[in-house]
Amino acid sequence: MPRASAWTLGWLALAVALVLLPQALSFSQQEILVFLTINVLLVSSYRLLTLTGEWSLGHAVIMGVGAYASALVTKWTGLFVPLSMLVGALTAAAVAWVLSFPLFRMKGFYFLIGSFAAGEIIRLLWKRFQDPFGGAKGLKRIEPMPNLDLGFHHFDFFLPTNYYYFALVAVGICLWLMWRVERSPMGLAFHAVHWQDKLAQASGINVRGYRMLAFVLASGFAGLSGALLAHYIGTINPGSFGVEQMVFILTWAIVGGTSTFYGPILGVVVLTILNEIVLRGMGFEQARPLIYGFILILSVLFLPKGLESLVQGAMARWRVAAPRPAPVEREKQA
Repeated sequence: MPRASAWTLGWLALAVALVLLPQALSFSQQEILVFLTINVLLVSSYRLLTLTGEWSLGHAVIMGVGAYASALVTKWTGLFVPLSMLVGALTAAAVAWVLSFPLFRMKGFYFLIGSFAAGEIIRLLWKRFQDPFGGAKGLKRIEPMPNLDLGFHHFDFFLPTNYYYFALVAVGICLWLMWRVERSPMGLAFHAVHWQDKLAQASGINVRGYRMLAFVLASGFAGLSGALLAHYIGTINPGSFGVEQMVFILTWAIVGGTSTFYGPILGVVVLTILNEIVLRGMGFEQARPLIYGFILILSVLFLPKGLESLVQGAMARWRVAAPRPAPVEREKQA
């Protein structure tokens, strides 16, 4: 079978599996699947930022900006929830654009600390102001996704299966957009800024501008993930987007690997399965931050390129072992 046909069949099989998956799960597992889908978008957006070589400690807070913005817009204006989610994403991108001016005067470790400080300032504002952010208790009774009747099926988005399908479509579109961005001239510039910033600048690339652009785009997608979360669980507070959530994002990205598009997705899927099946089943769920930290250390020591390196190794062995078609002998000319 040609390699292109094999990839096409693989993508079709994955799509069918994702559609049928919730039918084989319990109600609680379906809810976990919704959170996993949202987290796939979150960690993929974080990788978009790392393409330029910068790692942020404020990504979880940017996610919260999208969640708060979308929730407040629906509360004040009654805007259709999917549209308010887009407003949340745009608000997160706008906040990131404002923050990028002071933050991108720094680089490397200083950018990391600066992003953490900026995120904590935003979280303290949420805690400080009861109106409109709800203070430390946050926002409750957030407008849910309205039901949708298509005639052949009634979508009650209170049910995790229906919300999963909605989130799957939204996340799928976002992943496709990020994939296209990475393979565009813009994405090539991101990689150039990461690996050869001096040479890129000498070639006429605006290094700071592209770092800011990656930060803004990644923040927009992160804000959408926060909006998806807010309108599903119905309540958010500053603690939902704190240091613990940021540690999880970092762990998903590092354990999965960031050199490929699927690396962070692999990390969040494997660690979610580990948490929900192993840790929850053994009663160690409360120790998840400690165990995640231990996994992170082990990954850095023994699997520095992440789980994606295992997939790359398996694919390389498959290419070597795959039978090749025999060469066709040309007929000798008379």
